[in-house]
Amino acid sequence: MSARLRPGVLLVALAAFASGAVPGASARTEEHVPSARHTAVPHTTVLDGARLQRTKIRLDHGDPQLRRAVEALSVRADRWLGQGPWTVVDKPRPAPGGDVHDYLSQAPYWWPSKAPTPENPWGCPYEQRDGERNPEVDSGTDRQDVEKTFDSSYELALAWYYTGDKRYAEKAGQVLRTWFLDPATRMNPNLNHAQFIPCKYDGRAIGIIDFSQSYTGVLDALALLDTGAPGWTAKDRTGMAKWNADFLGWLRNSDFGRQEAAATNNHGTFYDMQLAGLAHATGDEGLARRTVLDARRKRIAPQIAADGSQPQELTRTRSWHYSTFDLVAHTRLAAIGRQVGVNLWAYQGPDGQSLFKAVDYLLPAATGADAWPHPELEFRRYAATDLVHAAADAGDRQAQRAVPLLEEPPGGDLWALRPAAEQLDSIAG
Repeated sequence: MSARLRPGVLLVALAAFASGAVPGASARTEEHVPSARHTAVPHTTVLDGARLQRTKIRLDHGDPQLRRAVEALSVRADRWLGQGPWTVVDKPRPAPGGDVHDYLSQAPYWWPSKAPTPENPWGCPYEQRDGERNPEVDSGTDRQDVEKTFDSSYELALAWYYTGDKRYAEKAGQVLRTWFLDPATRMNPNLNHAQFIPCKYDGRAIGIIDFSQSYTGVLDALALLDTGAPGWTAKDRTGMAKWNADFLGWLRNSDFGRQEAAATNNHGTFYDMQLAGLAHATGDEGLARRTVLDARRKRIAPQIAADGSQPQELTRTRSWHYSTFDLVAHTRLAAIGRQVGVNLWAYQGPDGQSLFKAVDYLLPAATGADAWPHPELEFRRYAATDLVHAAADAGDRQAQRAVPLLEEPPGGDLWALRPAAEQLDSIAG
Protein backbone atom coordinates (compact mmCIF):
# COMPACT_ATOMS: atom_id res chain seq x y z
CA MET A 1 0.00 0.00 0.00
CA SER A 2 2.85 2.38 0.73
CA ALA A 3 3.94 2.32 -2.90
CA ARG A 4 0.65 3.94 -3.81
CA LEU A 5 0.83 6.90 -1.46
CA ARG A 6 0.03 10.14 -3.19
CA PRO A 7 2.83 12.61 -3.77
CA GLY A 8 2.83 16.00 -2.13
CA VAL A 9 4.68 15.57 1.11
CA LEU A 10 4.93 18.85 2.97
CA LEU A 11 7.34 19.89 5.71
CA VAL A 12 5.26 21.49 8.41
CA ALA A 13 6.19 23.68 11.33
CA LEU A 14 6.04 21.71 14.56
CA ALA A 15 7.10 24.40 16.96
CA ALA A 16 3.94 23.78 18.93
CA PHE A 17 5.15 20.27 19.68
CA ALA A 18 8.53 21.42 20.87
CA SER A 19 7.01 24.11 23.07
CA GLY A 20 4.62 21.67 24.72
CA ALA A 21 1.55 23.28 23.16
CA VAL A 22 0.26 19.93 21.96
CA PRO A 23 -2.64 18.80 24.16
CA GLY A 24 -1.42 16.52 26.89
CA ALA A 25 2.28 17.03 26.04
CA SER A 26 3.09 18.49 29.45
CA ALA A 27 1.99 15.25 31.11
CA ARG A 28 4.25 13.10 28.96
CA THR A 29 7.85 12.15 29.51
CA GLU A 30 10.44 13.45 27.06
CA GLU A 31 10.42 10.06 25.38
CA HIS A 32 6.82 10.62 24.34
CA VAL A 33 7.13 14.21 23.06
CA PRO A 34 6.80 13.98 19.26
CA SER A 35 9.64 15.20 17.09
CA ALA A 36 9.42 17.19 13.87
CA ARG A 37 8.45 15.11 10.87
CA HIS A 38 6.90 15.34 7.46
CA THR A 39 3.13 15.17 7.19
CA ALA A 40 2.18 13.09 4.16
CA VAL A 41 -1.18 12.80 2.45
CA PRO A 42 -2.43 9.35 3.49
CA HIS A 43 -3.95 7.17 0.77
CA THR A 44 -7.14 6.72 2.75
CA THR A 45 -10.28 4.95 1.56
CA VAL A 46 -13.19 6.66 3.33
CA LEU A 47 -11.48 9.64 4.91
CA ASP A 48 -10.21 12.40 2.60
CA GLY A 49 -6.43 12.18 2.90
CA ALA A 50 -5.79 15.68 1.57
CA ARG A 51 -8.28 17.09 4.06
CA LEU A 52 -6.55 15.23 6.90
CA GLN A 53 -3.25 16.77 5.85
CA ARG A 54 -4.73 20.28 5.83
CA THR A 55 -6.24 19.64 9.26
CA LYS A 56 -2.88 18.46 10.57
CA ILE A 57 -1.17 21.61 9.32
CA ARG A 58 -3.84 23.80 10.94
CA LEU A 59 -3.38 21.91 14.17
CA ASP A 60 0.37 22.37 14.06
CA HIS A 61 -0.20 26.09 13.69
CA GLY A 62 -2.26 26.19 16.87
CA ASP A 63 -5.91 26.06 15.78
CA PRO A 64 -7.68 26.13 19.18
CA GLN A 65 -10.79 24.22 18.03
CA LEU A 66 -8.66 21.41 16.63
CA ARG A 67 -6.53 21.31 19.78
CA ARG A 68 -9.66 20.66 21.84
CA ALA A 69 -10.70 17.90 19.45
CA VAL A 70 -7.25 16.31 19.68
CA GLU A 71 -7.50 16.40 23.46
CA ALA A 72 -10.70 14.34 23.21
CA LEU A 73 -9.10 11.97 20.69
CA SER A 74 -6.00 11.57 22.88
CA VAL A 75 -8.15 10.63 25.87
CA ARG A 76 -9.70 7.85 23.79
CA ALA A 77 -6.34 6.69 22.43
CA ASP A 78 -4.75 6.73 25.88
CA ARG A 79 -7.37 4.27 27.11
CA TRP A 80 -6.30 1.76 24.48
CA LEU A 81 -2.62 1.86 25.48
CA GLY A 82 -3.15 -0.49 28.40
CA GLN A 83 -5.53 -2.87 26.61
CA GLY A 84 -5.15 -5.73 24.16
CA PRO A 85 -3.93 -6.92 21.83
CA TRP A 86 -6.78 -9.26 21.00
CA THR A 87 -6.84 -12.46 18.97
CA VAL A 88 -9.31 -14.96 17.54
CA VAL A 89 -7.44 -17.89 19.07
CA ASP A 90 -8.31 -17.19 22.72
CA LYS A 91 -12.05 -17.95 22.57
CA PRO A 92 -13.11 -20.87 24.81
CA ARG A 93 -14.04 -23.12 21.89
CA PRO A 94 -13.30 -22.91 18.17
CA ALA A 95 -15.78 -22.15 15.42
CA PRO A 96 -17.92 -25.09 14.24
CA GLY A 97 -15.34 -25.94 11.57
CA GLY A 98 -12.79 -26.65 14.30
CA ASP A 99 -10.12 -24.09 13.26
CA VAL A 100 -9.39 -21.72 16.12
CA HIS A 101 -8.15 -19.14 13.60
CA ASP A 102 -11.63 -18.83 12.09
CA TYR A 103 -13.66 -15.87 13.30
CA LEU A 104 -16.77 -16.79 15.31
CA SER A 105 -19.74 -14.66 16.34
CA GLN A 106 -23.27 -15.45 17.46
CA ALA A 107 -26.55 -14.05 16.12
CA PRO A 108 -27.42 -11.20 18.50
CA TYR A 109 -31.21 -11.37 18.45
CA TRP A 110 -31.66 -15.14 18.89
CA TRP A 111 -32.39 -16.58 22.34
CA PRO A 112 -32.66 -20.09 23.83
CA SER A 113 -36.25 -21.22 24.21
CA LYS A 114 -35.49 -23.72 26.98
CA ALA A 115 -33.39 -23.82 30.10
CA PRO A 116 -30.01 -25.44 29.41
CA THR A 117 -29.55 -29.02 30.57
CA PRO A 118 -26.66 -31.48 30.28
CA GLU A 119 -28.49 -33.07 27.35
CA ASN A 120 -29.31 -29.67 25.78
CA PRO A 121 -26.52 -27.32 26.91
CA TRP A 122 -27.53 -24.49 24.57
CA GLY A 123 -31.23 -24.50 25.47
CA CYS A 124 -32.25 -25.20 21.88
CA PRO A 125 -34.17 -24.46 19.80
CA TYR A 126 -33.36 -20.75 19.52
CA GLU A 127 -36.04 -18.15 18.81
CA GLN A 128 -35.73 -14.63 17.42
CA ARG A 129 -36.48 -11.43 19.37
CA ASP A 130 -35.87 -8.46 17.09
CA GLY A 131 -33.93 -5.65 18.74
CA GLU A 132 -33.34 -7.58 21.99
CA ARG A 133 -29.67 -8.47 22.29
CA ASN A 134 -28.81 -11.84 23.84
CA PRO A 135 -25.90 -11.31 26.29
CA GLU A 136 -24.53 -14.72 25.30
CA VAL A 137 -23.14 -13.19 22.11
CA ASP A 138 -20.56 -11.25 24.11
CA SER A 139 -19.03 -14.33 25.70
CA GLY A 140 -17.42 -17.26 23.98
CA THR A 141 -17.06 -15.60 20.60
CA ASP A 142 -14.78 -13.08 18.87
CA ARG A 143 -17.32 -10.30 18.40
CA GLN A 144 -16.29 -7.97 21.21
CA ASP A 145 -12.60 -8.53 20.56
CA VAL A 146 -12.84 -7.69 16.88
CA GLU A 147 -14.71 -4.49 17.69
CA LYS A 148 -11.94 -3.50 20.10
CA THR A 149 -9.35 -4.35 17.45
CA PHE A 150 -11.07 -2.19 14.86
CA ASP A 151 -11.86 0.75 17.15
CA SER A 152 -8.47 0.85 18.84
CA SER A 153 -6.40 0.63 15.67
CA TYR A 154 -8.44 3.43 14.09
CA GLU A 155 -8.31 5.79 17.06
CA LEU A 156 -4.66 5.06 17.80
CA ALA A 157 -3.63 5.64 14.17
CA LEU A 158 -5.54 8.93 14.08
CA ALA A 159 -3.99 10.01 17.38
CA TRP A 160 -0.50 9.24 16.08
CA TYR A 161 -1.12 11.11 12.82
CA TYR A 162 -2.21 14.24 14.63
CA THR A 163 0.17 14.20 17.63
CA GLY A 164 3.22 12.30 16.42
CA ASP A 165 3.30 10.37 19.70
CA LYS A 166 4.98 7.09 18.80
CA ARG A 167 3.21 5.19 21.59
CA TYR A 168 0.00 5.38 19.59
CA ALA A 169 1.60 4.06 16.40
CA GLU A 170 3.41 1.26 18.17
CA LYS A 171 0.25 0.14 19.95
CA ALA A 172 -1.78 0.26 16.73
CA GLY A 173 0.85 -1.86 15.02
CA GLN A 174 0.83 -4.41 17.84
CA VAL A 175 -2.97 -4.67 17.70
CA LEU A 176 -3.06 -5.15 13.93
CA ARG A 177 -0.17 -7.62 13.78
CA THR A 178 -1.71 -9.77 16.51
CA TRP A 179 -5.16 -9.99 14.92
CA PHE A 180 -4.19 -10.24 11.26
CA LEU A 181 -0.54 -11.20 10.75
CA ASP A 182 1.24 -13.20 13.47
CA PRO A 183 1.03 -16.91 12.52
CA ALA A 184 0.14 -18.01 16.05
CA THR A 185 -2.70 -15.52 16.53
CA ARG A 186 -3.89 -14.38 13.11
CA MET A 187 -7.43 -14.60 11.81
CA ASN A 188 -8.15 -16.53 8.63
CA PRO A 189 -9.49 -14.11 5.96
CA ASN A 190 -13.07 -15.40 5.92
CA LEU A 191 -16.34 -15.01 7.81
CA ASN A 192 -17.63 -18.54 7.39
CA HIS A 193 -18.79 -18.73 11.01
CA ALA A 194 -20.10 -15.22 11.65
CA GLN A 195 -23.45 -14.89 13.43
CA PHE A 196 -24.00 -18.61 13.88
CA ILE A 197 -27.16 -19.80 15.66
CA PRO A 198 -26.58 -22.71 18.06
CA CYS A 199 -28.15 -25.97 16.89
CA LYS A 200 -29.33 -24.27 13.70
CA TYR A 201 -26.63 -22.67 11.49
CA ASP A 202 -22.82 -22.92 11.64
CA GLY A 203 -22.62 -19.44 10.11
CA ARG A 204 -24.74 -17.06 8.07
CA ALA A 205 -24.23 -14.64 5.22
CA ILE A 206 -25.59 -11.75 7.26
CA GLY A 207 -22.62 -12.21 9.60
CA ILE A 208 -20.53 -10.35 7.04
CA ILE A 209 -21.94 -7.17 8.56
CA ASP A 210 -19.77 -7.85 11.63
CA PHE A 211 -16.89 -6.58 9.51
CA SER A 212 -18.78 -4.30 7.13
CA GLN A 213 -19.73 -1.96 9.97
CA SER A 214 -16.17 -0.96 10.87
CA TYR A 215 -13.51 -2.58 8.72
CA THR A 216 -13.21 0.39 6.38
CA GLY A 217 -11.92 2.23 9.45
CA VAL A 218 -9.09 -0.30 9.63
CA LEU A 219 -8.29 0.40 5.97
CA ASP A 220 -7.93 4.08 6.84
CA ALA A 221 -5.85 3.25 9.92
CA LEU A 222 -3.48 1.29 7.69
CA ALA A 223 -3.21 4.24 5.31
CA LEU A 224 -2.35 6.56 8.20
CA LEU A 225 0.32 4.20 9.53
CA ASP A 226 1.74 3.85 6.02
CA THR A 227 2.74 7.54 6.06
CA GLY A 228 5.73 6.68 8.25
CA ALA A 229 4.54 5.40 11.61
CA PRO A 230 7.33 4.19 13.88
CA GLY A 231 7.41 0.41 14.16
CA TRP A 232 5.17 -0.13 11.12
CA THR A 233 7.36 -2.01 8.66
CA ALA A 234 7.36 -2.92 4.99
CA LYS A 235 6.66 -6.50 6.08
CA ASP A 236 3.59 -5.31 7.95
CA ARG A 237 2.34 -3.38 4.91
CA THR A 238 2.88 -6.35 2.62
CA GLY A 239 1.17 -8.70 5.05
CA MET A 240 -1.90 -6.52 5.42
CA ALA A 241 -2.12 -5.98 1.66
CA LYS A 242 -2.12 -9.77 1.21
CA TRP A 243 -4.75 -10.28 3.94
CA ASN A 244 -6.99 -7.63 2.40
CA ALA A 245 -6.64 -9.11 -1.08
CA ASP A 246 -7.52 -12.58 0.24
CA PHE A 247 -10.48 -11.23 2.19
CA LEU A 248 -11.72 -9.33 -0.85
CA GLY A 249 -11.53 -12.56 -2.86
CA TRP A 250 -13.58 -14.39 -0.22
CA LEU A 251 -16.11 -11.56 -0.09
CA ARG A 252 -16.63 -11.63 -3.86
CA ASN A 253 -16.58 -15.36 -4.51
CA SER A 254 -18.01 -17.15 -1.47
CA ASP A 255 -21.66 -18.21 -1.25
CA PHE A 256 -22.07 -16.00 1.81
CA GLY A 257 -20.61 -13.03 -0.05
CA ARG A 258 -22.95 -13.49 -2.98
CA GLN A 259 -25.94 -13.80 -0.64
CA GLU A 260 -25.06 -10.62 1.21
CA ALA A 261 -24.51 -8.77 -2.07
CA ALA A 262 -28.10 -9.65 -2.97
CA ALA A 263 -29.55 -8.27 0.29
CA THR A 264 -31.92 -5.36 -0.24
CA ASN A 265 -31.70 -3.63 3.15
CA ASN A 266 -28.81 -2.21 5.19
CA HIS A 267 -26.90 -5.50 4.79
CA GLY A 268 -26.63 -4.92 1.04
CA THR A 269 -25.54 -1.31 1.53
CA PHE A 270 -22.85 -2.27 4.00
CA TYR A 271 -21.69 -5.08 1.74
CA ASP A 272 -21.21 -2.62 -1.14
CA MET A 273 -19.40 -0.20 1.15
CA GLN A 274 -16.97 -2.90 2.30
CA LEU A 275 -16.48 -4.26 -1.22
CA ALA A 276 -15.77 -0.83 -2.68
CA GLY A 277 -13.49 0.04 0.22
CA LEU A 278 -11.41 -3.12 -0.10
CA ALA A 279 -11.26 -2.72 -3.87
CA HIS A 280 -9.95 0.83 -3.52
CA ALA A 281 -7.45 -0.11 -0.81
CA THR A 282 -6.06 -3.03 -2.83
CA GLY A 283 -5.78 -1.05 -6.07
CA ASP A 284 -8.83 -2.28 -7.99
CA GLU A 285 -10.20 1.15 -8.81
CA GLY A 286 -12.45 -0.27 -11.53
CA LEU A 287 -14.30 -2.53 -9.09
CA ALA A 288 -14.57 0.28 -6.57
CA ARG A 289 -16.04 2.65 -9.14
CA ARG A 290 -18.51 0.08 -10.53
CA THR A 291 -19.71 -0.77 -7.05
CA VAL A 292 -20.38 2.87 -6.19
CA LEU A 293 -22.08 3.56 -9.51
CA ASP A 294 -24.31 0.49 -9.17
CA ALA A 295 -25.34 1.57 -5.66
CA ARG A 296 -27.43 4.36 -7.16
CA ARG A 297 -30.07 2.00 -8.61
CA LYS A 298 -29.39 -0.98 -6.30
CA ARG A 299 -29.35 0.82 -2.95
CA ILE A 300 -30.45 4.46 -2.96
CA ALA A 301 -33.43 4.20 -5.32
CA PRO A 302 -35.11 1.16 -3.70
CA GLN A 303 -34.19 1.86 -0.08
CA ILE A 304 -35.02 5.56 0.23
CA ALA A 305 -38.57 6.82 -0.34
CA ALA A 306 -39.54 10.06 -2.06
CA ASP A 307 -39.91 11.79 1.32
CA GLY A 308 -36.45 10.63 2.47
CA SER A 309 -37.64 7.90 4.84
CA GLN A 310 -36.22 4.39 4.70
CA PRO A 311 -39.32 2.16 4.82
CA GLN A 312 -37.47 -1.10 5.50
CA GLU A 313 -35.67 0.36 8.49
CA LEU A 314 -38.84 1.98 9.87
CA THR A 315 -40.37 -1.46 10.42
CA ARG A 316 -37.71 -2.30 13.01
CA THR A 317 -38.18 -1.98 16.76
CA ARG A 318 -35.06 0.22 16.64
CA SER A 319 -36.20 2.33 13.68
CA TRP A 320 -34.09 5.40 14.56
CA HIS A 321 -30.99 3.30 15.10
CA TYR A 322 -31.43 1.40 11.85
CA SER A 323 -32.33 4.52 9.83
CA THR A 324 -29.08 6.15 10.92
CA PHE A 325 -27.25 2.83 10.61
CA ASP A 326 -28.13 2.35 6.93
CA LEU A 327 -27.27 5.97 6.18
CA VAL A 328 -23.83 5.51 7.69
CA ALA A 329 -23.18 2.92 5.00
CA HIS A 330 -24.62 5.18 2.28
CA THR A 331 -22.58 8.21 3.29
CA ARG A 332 -19.35 6.24 3.73
CA LEU A 333 -19.96 4.68 0.31
CA ALA A 334 -20.35 8.22 -1.03
CA ALA A 335 -16.99 9.08 0.54
CA ILE A 336 -15.38 6.12 -1.23
CA GLY A 337 -17.08 7.32 -4.41
CA ARG A 338 -15.29 10.64 -4.09
CA GLN A 339 -11.98 8.75 -4.30
CA VAL A 340 -12.99 7.19 -7.64
CA GLY A 341 -14.77 10.14 -9.24
CA VAL A 342 -18.41 9.33 -8.41
CA ASN A 343 -20.68 11.84 -6.63
CA LEU A 344 -23.40 9.82 -4.90
CA TRP A 345 -24.74 12.93 -3.20
CA ALA A 346 -25.77 14.31 -6.59
CA TYR A 347 -27.85 11.26 -7.52
CA GLN A 348 -31.65 11.48 -7.58
CA GLY A 349 -33.83 8.42 -8.11
CA PRO A 350 -36.90 8.30 -10.33
CA ASP A 351 -39.09 9.58 -7.47
CA GLY A 352 -36.56 12.14 -6.28
CA GLN A 353 -34.86 9.82 -3.78
CA SER A 354 -31.48 11.06 -2.63
CA LEU A 355 -29.02 10.94 0.25
CA PHE A 356 -29.77 14.59 0.99
CA LYS A 357 -33.47 13.82 1.43
CA ALA A 358 -32.67 10.85 3.66
CA VAL A 359 -30.58 13.00 6.00
CA ASP A 360 -33.12 15.84 5.91
CA TYR A 361 -35.81 13.37 7.02
CA LEU A 362 -33.82 12.88 10.24
CA LEU A 363 -33.25 16.58 10.98
CA PRO A 364 -36.31 17.32 13.17
CA ALA A 365 -35.40 14.51 15.56
CA ALA A 366 -31.64 15.07 15.21
CA THR A 367 -31.95 18.71 16.28
CA GLY A 368 -34.51 18.06 18.99
CA ALA A 369 -37.21 20.06 17.20
CA ASP A 370 -39.62 17.12 17.05
CA ALA A 371 -39.94 13.64 18.48
CA TRP A 372 -39.05 10.68 16.27
CA PRO A 373 -42.47 9.43 15.07
CA HIS A 374 -41.60 5.75 14.66
CA PRO A 375 -40.92 2.79 17.01
CA GLU A 376 -37.64 3.04 18.89
CA LEU A 377 -36.69 1.07 21.99
CA GLU A 378 -33.91 3.48 22.99
CA PHE A 379 -33.75 6.82 21.15
CA ARG A 380 -30.33 8.49 21.08
CA ARG A 381 -30.38 11.81 19.30
CA TYR A 382 -26.63 11.94 18.73
CA ALA A 383 -26.80 8.89 16.45
CA ALA A 384 -27.48 11.27 13.54
CA THR A 385 -24.74 13.79 14.33
CA ASP A 386 -22.13 12.49 11.88
CA LEU A 387 -24.73 12.08 9.13
CA VAL A 388 -25.79 15.71 9.41
CA HIS A 389 -22.13 16.75 9.32
CA ALA A 390 -21.64 14.68 6.16
CA ALA A 391 -24.65 16.19 4.40
CA ALA A 392 -23.61 19.69 5.46
CA ASP A 393 -20.12 19.17 4.07
CA ALA A 394 -21.68 17.91 0.82
CA GLY A 395 -23.65 21.14 0.44
CA ASP A 396 -27.04 20.50 2.09
CA ARG A 397 -28.17 23.89 3.39
CA GLN A 398 -30.74 22.45 5.78
CA ALA A 399 -28.03 20.26 7.30
CA GLN A 400 -25.65 23.22 7.50
CA ARG A 401 -28.22 25.17 9.52
CA ALA A 402 -28.78 22.15 11.74
CA VAL A 403 -25.13 21.57 12.71
CA PRO A 404 -25.11 24.02 15.68
CA LEU A 405 -28.19 22.26 17.09
CA LEU A 406 -26.75 18.73 17.09
CA GLU A 407 -26.19 16.71 20.23
CA GLU A 408 -22.53 15.98 20.92
CA PRO A 409 -21.78 12.24 21.00
CA PRO A 410 -20.25 10.67 24.12
CA GLY A 411 -16.52 11.33 24.10
CA GLY A 412 -16.83 14.50 22.04
CA ASP A 413 -17.53 15.45 18.44
CA LEU A 414 -14.48 14.34 16.44
CA TRP A 415 -15.83 15.26 13.00
CA ALA A 416 -13.14 17.89 12.44
CA LEU A 417 -10.44 15.19 12.80
CA ARG A 418 -12.11 12.24 11.05
CA PRO A 419 -14.83 13.61 8.73
CA ALA A 420 -16.60 10.36 7.87
CA ALA A 421 -19.85 9.11 9.38
CA GLU A 422 -19.68 6.48 12.09
CA GLN A 423 -22.45 4.60 13.90
CA LEU A 424 -22.26 6.54 17.13
CA ASP A 425 -24.89 4.49 19.00
CA SER A 426 -23.76 1.03 17.92
CA ILE A 427 -25.71 -1.88 19.38
CA ALA A 428 -23.30 -4.28 17.67
CA GLY A 429 -25.96 -6.02 15.70
